[in-house]
Amino acid sequence: MSEESKKSLIPHFTIGAIVLAVILAVVFWPSEPEPKPEPLVVAPVSPVIEPQIEPVIEEPPTEVIPEPVIEDPEPEVIPEPEPLDTSDGTVKTKLLSLSDYDAFARLLIDDALLQRFVIMTNTLADEGLATNNRVLAKPDKPFRTYRQADKEWIDPASFKRYAPYVEVLESLETESLLQLYQEYKPAIEQIFSEIASPYDSFDDKLEEAIDVLLDTPEVPFPLEVYTDSVMYKFKDSRLESLTAPQKQLLRTGPENMRRIKAKLREIKESL
Repeated sequence: MSEESKKSLIPHFTIGAIVLAVILAVVFWPSEPEPKPEPLVVAPVSPVIEPQIEPVIEEPPTEVIPEPVIEDPEPEVIPEPEPLDTSDGTVKTKLLSLSDYDAFARLLIDDALLQRFVIMTNTLADEGLATNNRVLAKPDKPFRTYRQADKEWIDPASFKRYAPYVEVLESLETESLLQLYQEYKPAIEQIFSEIASPYDSFDDKLEEAIDVLLDTPEVPFPLEVYTDSVMYKFKDSRLESLTAPQKQLLRTGPENMRRIKAKLREIKESL
């Protein structure tokens, strides 16, 4: 029998022993009359309290929740920009889209447009004319003069041959023109670096070229000229001492010069 079973039976043995003692006293007591016995006082038996065993409450196992694995997003693949198309056909098409004048297509040179533009601008800034690197074709009508009082003057009819050029220039929307310039800026800078000092900036050269033309003086017409068998020259020495681009602008006539200068100022302010 286990110890726990024995302990649980102790109260029952105590009560049973007292009852057995009372029975023996009655049965085996002498038969001779005995004086009346005093009542048996049975002392109360204190109950034995079993220790209460508290049940062991097992804690539920802690569930380990794995932390979510955050994967780094794959880097966005940015496609490389397509190389800039600097072909003459593309450049000419984009230029022609800036004007509604059909005359523009007839005036624009077809080959090496970017190279011609860079060389022409650089030469103009240096107060020269790039005769072999024109961007626009020469007027198809010749320069004309007339004689009066034994003097030779520029014929106002000559001014009309520049009208298509001025109309095309005015038709070009300045903002769109500068956007196209910015688009081709890398190619322009590359060409410019091959012909200029590394310290020069094409933007500066472009502004200098514009200033050369804007500095052309306003003079009264008609203008007297003379020829030395090679070309016409201005009779006024002050005009003859002007730069080649300024003298060329004077030959376009007062009204054309005014309109050209107005467009150049607009472009300069937007640069």
